[in-house]
Amino acid sequence: MFAYLLLLVAVLTRVLPHAGLWNFTAVGGALLYFGARRPLREMLAPLAVLMTTDFYLTTFSYHDAFRWQGYVTTWAWYAAAIVLGSILLRARATWFRGVVAALLGPTSFFIVSNYAVWAGSGMYARNWSGLVQCYAAAIPFYRNDLISTAIVLGVAFGAPALVRRMQPDAAHQAMQRG
Repeated sequence: MFAYLLLLVAVLTRVLPHAGLWNFTAVGGALLYFGARRPLREMLAPLAVLMTTDFYLTTFSYHDAFRWQGYVTTWAWYAAAIVLGSILLRARATWFRGVVAALLGPTSFFIVSNYAVWAGSGMYARNWSGLVQCYAAAIPFYRNDLISTAIVLGVAFGAPALVRRMQPDAAHQAMQRG
């Protein structure tokens, strides 16, 4: 159930004004966590919610025409992030695997989404220089995505582990009474 709650937090971090919070969004961390904790057959729920959020933001917040073709890459990445979370974190969520997921998630989005912007938007020249400019312009967003994904994964996996560590072992308590 926590995976769905984290998905709601991800949507809220996109919809609510957040410019003062480094453009923090919980999307990457929430998708990785969802993949780690929910079966892949439930993947359609977060995809539908985030696709709807993209539509809402484009039409109502940005007052732009919604063109689904411009979002296919992002939507494919949403699915890939869930699968990545499932592969890396479902069987065994160690701190090392969490760090790898926190790096691979935002890095894969940075690579794929900015290539799509360069190739399809017409904002940059279609040459090496334009590709470099596109990636360079996105570095601040990449940094923020790395930070927010690490925070979300750290809290989502770390808080329960910390609570477990702080609770005395039930077997140890029974032996003391005994």
